[in-house]
Amino acid sequence: MTTQPPIANNVVWHHATVTRQRREQQNGHRGAIIWFTGLSGAGKSTLAHAVEEALHQRGCRTFVLDGDNVRHGLCKDLGFSREDRIENIRRIGEVAKLFMESGVIVLTAFISPFRADRERVRGMVGQGDFIEIYCDTPIEICEARDTKGLYEKARAGQIAEFTGISSPYETPEKPEIMVNTGKAELDACARQVIDEMVRYGVIANGQ
Repeated sequence: MTTQPPIANNVVWHHATVTRQRREQQNGHRGAIIWFTGLSGAGKSTLAHAVEEALHQRGCRTFVLDGDNVRHGLCKDLGFSREDRIENIRRIGEVAKLFMESGVIVLTAFISPFRADRERVRGMVGQGDFIEIYCDTPIEICEARDTKGLYEKARAGQIAEFTGISSPYETPEKPEIMVNTGKAELDACARQVIDEMVRYGVIANGQ
């Protein structure tokens, strides 16, 4: 019996006539990956959705990829071991890249605890396409915000591989944006992100 080679050896990238540049021209802004990272409870999803709302009101094409939502579908087969966390972020990176190439501003809200995984996603795209936002909130504040009781369960040993307790979180060394989500008001944090997106040329000033 002949063994078939992996399908990856028999596929060729098809170049579309509608390019990313044409999509961006139609949208009136650049496509980009806005990558929110931080501990559970740091405010990643809340801030990502606040920024999306502000961008939507400006007429931008956006989409938020949220950690919990993605695990209901695309990554429902993955757990929380180190290997599964790595695969989770790899999949998200590939999906985020597709959104970006469609001219959309994709905002991702994932703990993404490992620097190597975040840098791997950065390496998938061109310079300036990946903007890392570190939601800086002390673990004490994250625990105080935890309505699900996840930190309490993790400290009691009921949840294994919980970031910040039994699994490490590797703080970004040089994020494009660091937001004090532990103390600053949500509106101020969102404005900071929007202002930096203007500075990085993702959207136009006043858009």
